Amino acid sequence: MEALPLAFTTGWASGINAYACVLVLGLLGRFAGADDVPVALTGNGVLIGAGVLFAFEFVADKIPYVDSAWDTISTLIRPTVGAIIAALMSGQASTLEQAFIATTGGLVALLSHLVKSSLRLAINTSPEPVTNIAASSGEDVAVLGVVSLAAVNPTAALIVAGVLLLIGLVAVYFAFRAIKRGMARFRAWRERRRAPLTGSSAV
Repeated sequence: MEALPLAFTTGWASGINAYACVLVLGLLGRFAGADDVPVALTGNGVLIGAGVLFAFEFVADKIPYVDSAWDTISTLIRPTVGAIIAALMSGQASTLEQAFIATTGGLVALLSHLVKSSLRLAINTSPEPVTNIAASSGEDVAVLGVVSLAAVNPTAALIVAGVLLLIGLVAVYFAFRAIKRGMARFRAWRERRRAPLTGSSAV
């Protein structure tokens, strides 16, 4: 089960930005001699395709509402990429181990994708570009850093990815609590505004 830490880490990264994950892994395997990177990810076609799609997502992910639309499109793509990378990482493992590792990668990718898309929906309740740019840039840096660390120290990368996933889940909880409270205050304010008008109509 040596591939399990890598499956978790790359699953988390794929849920945030699948194309950046594939691109970094491919470059590390191609030019940095990272032995754990599957050869399938180091080919020219994969690197060029991942690079183009990463460039597109790099821009789209920083535009309010466009980022949420892109997240919706990526709901199937990111977990699938996470599962495929994990399956490739499993190498010579038995069929059962491969299935378990691939499932781990796919499920972690789905969870981190849901965290990312939920936080973006929360951010878009205040549609100004600065917050989106900051959030997206932070995600890009985190993915590049964690995936690079995974090639050197999979266990440390697993811990970092797990902590980031936990922080994301907590952030989603508090973000939507804040939105719920804000909506309740807005409805109360609107009712107070309407009350005098209703009293005047009765007179």
